[in-house]
Amino acid sequence: MPEITANDDSDPTSGGDPTDPGDDPGDESGDDPSIDGIQIDMISAERIEGMRTMEKIRLILDGVHDGNIVILEQGLDPDEESKLIEVTMSEINPDGFTGIEIESYPGEGSNDSGLLGRLMGRDEPNKLTVIGPANRIETLHKDEKLISTLITRT
Repeated sequence: MPEITANDDSDPTSGGDPTDPGDDPGDESGDDPSIDGIQIDMISAERIEGMRTMEKIRLILDGVHDGNIVILEQGLDPDEESKLIEVTMSEINPDGFTGIEIESYPGEGSNDSGLLGRLMGRDEPNKLTVIGPANRIETLHKDEKLISTLITRT
């Protein structure tokens, strides 16, 4: 499987943010109005591993603000997910941004996710997480092995 890499921020001519999934100057497809489709940003666990909470939230919300669907290989921990919802609520605008829809597979330690599990250090983040604009993504079905969504064009 080919690896997707961000711009090398050591190159002063790139001028790009290596954490921005759409910041590849050689990739003009996002700017072409003749291409009709839905962009899906699949973000690996390695990419967000060293990021602080607000960096992760900005990466996610910037993509969603652009109308993209964001899929995280490894989801956010409960505190990060709460902060994502808090920031999202502060950015909702009735004439623009309508919020997010978020669904995740439970983490492997999800049976112990209560207070006792957290005290014992079993507070693992969710597995795969799907995040998209609330006006474009609708969850049809979710269980521990399947997330089924309907994605619409606006």
